[in-house]
Amino acid sequence: MNTVFLNGEYLPKDQARLSVDDRGFVFGDGIYEVVRVIEGRIFAWSEHAARMTHGLGAVRIPFGADHVAGLEAVCNRLVADNDFKAGEATVYMQVTRGAAPRTHYFPPAGTTPTVYAAASPFTPSRAMRDTGIKAISFPDVRWARCDLKTVNLMGAVLAREAAHETGAYEALLIRDGMLTEGAATSAFAVIGGVVRTHPLSNYILPGISRQHALEAARAVGVPVSEVPVTQQEMRSAQELFIAGTTTDIAPIVTLDGLPVGDGRPGPVTRKVQDAFLSRLYGAVGVVR
Repeated sequence: MNTVFLNGEYLPKDQARLSVDDRGFVFGDGIYEVVRVIEGRIFAWSEHAARMTHGLGAVRIPFGADHVAGLEAVCNRLVADNDFKAGEATVYMQVTRGAAPRTHYFPPAGTTPTVYAAASPFTPSRAMRDTGIKAISFPDVRWARCDLKTVNLMGAVLAREAAHETGAYEALLIRDGMLTEGAATSAFAVIGGVVRTHPLSNYILPGISRQHALEAARAVGVPVSEVPVTQQEMRSAQELFIAGTTTDIAPIVTLDGLPVGDGRPGPVTRKVQDAFLSRLYGAVGVVR
């Protein structure tokens, strides 16, 4: 039985019910997070909680830091109740503005946010780590507040579908001639031995894996530069890779059907990947 959390209750997933007036359903009016769980322990909880708190505050959903902090216990119980304390899992958390008559402006003060969380088993893709992935380039047609992790993901859905239709895993998004990020990941290019990625701004998500990838690179002596990568630089980069909660560090070996570098995971990516995985598993006391 898959147990989920909905508005203060733990119940079987097939018994969870949402109002059709929920603003997450009719407007995508909500914020979400996904955390990685390894051997029953959440990786980077504080960073995820801080980002969720920031996002909820930015869109003015009344669910403050103390409420977000309480979701850690929810995640831990879902992991335990669903028997995910061994191996790996993820927990999805979502907070919407709640159920109210459909108006574009906010519902009346006192409308209770809808809070949902669910745990799922997770197995990292060894093939993705070891042999790399295919990617395409795609226009970044998302709204201008990509730094907020909202549940309205139509831009990412269209980009990922375009990638899927070509047999690729990820779409690298281009805005004003610059690489911003992947549709569901942070994106990096290795140019002249330097790992480059778009600086934090309203046009990219402040990825938790992005942060840890950059810290891991610096820790092993790989130079890092948060300077935008042009589309032309991206196409001629020696190496490309992505980072995400469920992708870890994944090398990109082909872009738009053409090889990246020699078409194999590159040495800089490998070095960052090893450092990242040591950080990921070491932080929760697991020897990989």
